[in-house]
Amino acid sequence: MMEETKVLQINTQLSIDVVRKDIKNMHLAVYPPTGRVRIAVPLRIDDEAVRLFAISKIGWIRKHQRNFENQERQTPRQYLERESHYFEGKRYLLRITQHNAPAKVELKTKTYIDLFIRPNTSNEQRQALLNEWYRKQLKTQIPSLIAKWEQIIGVTVSDWGVKQMKTKWGTCNISAKRIWLNLELAKKPPRCLEYIVVHEMVHLLERHHNDKFTAYMDQFMPQWRSYRDELNQFILNHADWSY
Repeated sequence: MMEETKVLQINTQLSIDVVRKDIKNMHLAVYPPTGRVRIAVPLRIDDEAVRLFAISKIGWIRKHQRNFENQERQTPRQYLERESHYFEGKRYLLRITQHNAPAKVELKTKTYIDLFIRPNTSNEQRQALLNEWYRKQLKTQIPSLIAKWEQIIGVTVSDWGVKQMKTKWGTCNISAKRIWLNLELAKKPPRCLEYIVVHEMVHLLERHHNDKFTAYMDQFMPQWRSYRDELNQFILNHADWSY
């Protein structure tokens, strides 16, 4: 499939990523956290038509950009006592206990994530411990989700993994039938994790984000847009993104 990407400057304050691909209609989106604007455009549509379309939508674009500007954000985490951390969409306070035993993370109350560490454990080590706990939590949830949706979608996932990603919530290697899920999804509501699992698995039916892909998502998960919006509107980390 042909695909071309360019930047279209509308005025001194608004630039738009224009992606031309083999689709039937134009699709406009504004992404957090910076309010980046993207328009997917059919191959036959010229720049002037795209420019006029964008100008007609400036009010809508500005409204969404303002929403992202006002969206709550966390400062970089320091992994200190009573600092806020999220798990499955819920806010917890970090409670730190120093002990002379192997480090561990426990979640036994609705208020605290308990971090047990040796004295003089650095902030970087605390972060690594908490991230490993997040990874372990995701790895207990993902297999059942994949098994469920393999039956619904009619595809097979040969392999999957969890890793920290800077620009995507998930990726799919279609030839290997392997999906990767972002470690940050452990912090988001479970339905958002399920949405990303489905999104990546649907790529095994359709590689591109085109009308066919959207139709599959509508068929298998009719409420997927509300899950996507919830994921994008959930409290942002200091370096979060959109999907």
